[in-house]
Amino acid sequence: MARALSEGEETLALHIRAERLPAPVREYVFAPPRRYRFDFAWPERLLAVEVEGGIWSGGRHNRGAGFLADIAKYNTAALAGWRVLRFSTDMVRSGVAVTTLREALA
Repeated sequence: MARALSEGEETLALHIRAERLPAPVREYVFAPPRRYRFDFAWPERLLAVEVEGGIWSGGRHNRGAGFLADIAKYNTAALAGWRVLRFSTDMVRSGVAVTTLREALA
């Protein structure tokens, strides 16, 4: 069963389309056999985006086990040559995320 997509992810998807940026792969699985996923990925460019939700409400990314899992995931990505851009939902809403992404894709 697929996980529910966050407000931040859905908003960034709309911004990407509105800016006519190259279409990403959503929920891209990398580093098999691990089940690590990126929220958005451009595999041919080794570029990924993660929208970090729940940062003010004690979400998964801020609790011990979730934080440690994210460290392992991002280190695995870095060792494989990926650039991973991380944004909060507030950064997506304000346009910072799509502006940064446009620069990364240029």
